[in-house]
Amino acid sequence: MKIKLCGLTRPEDIKCANRLNPDYIGFVFAKKSKRYVSPDNAFKLKELLLPKIKVVGVFVNEDIRNVAILLNSNIIDIAQLHGDEDETYIKKLRILTDKPIIKAFKIKTRDDLPGVKNSSADYILLDSGSGSGNVFDWDLIKSIDRPFFLAGGLNPENVEEAIRTVKPFAIDVSSGIETDGFKDETKMSDFVSTARNVSKRIG
Repeated sequence: MKIKLCGLTRPEDIKCANRLNPDYIGFVFAKKSKRYVSPDNAFKLKELLLPKIKVVGVFVNEDIRNVAILLNSNIIDIAQLHGDEDETYIKKLRILTDKPIIKAFKIKTRDDLPGVKNSSADYILLDSGSGSGNVFDWDLIKSIDRPFFLAGGLNPENVEEAIRTVKPFAIDVSSGIETDGFKDETKMSDFVSTARNVSKRIG
């Protein structure tokens, strides 16, 4: 099982990530987000990151050309589309880059599932909302038969239950490892160690 620590904004966040060695870290490029980082700052932060950790860029209805530039310049390795981007958007982005794409879906009812199953994105991410920090009803996604990132309200206290319940391809956390709006090294460490321990136990 993979681990993604999202919404990193400071050099000290990167230093902690290097120590914990998650599979992915995330930079948020949505300007309305309190976790927003500029492309220049993202470039500086990535220079501090261990090369084996993949960088995901989170976008909300961003101009396709801007997403492609960040991918093709290797500031990010994967694009995560967290807005209203549809299949046409994904197809156009693929023309501009060969880098992987994650499409995020807000899961509120079973009516949200057909789009999830039919998405042409390389990966899908299931969430309760755009950085809402809330857990959604995991029973809704038990019929999903493709690998997915699980997000939405995860933290060191509930990540074991989440893994045991839905057995995701990857878990994605942001606000659940923060204190007063900033990444908390202790919470980051607790989240990663708990996730890895339960993943090993359940195989």
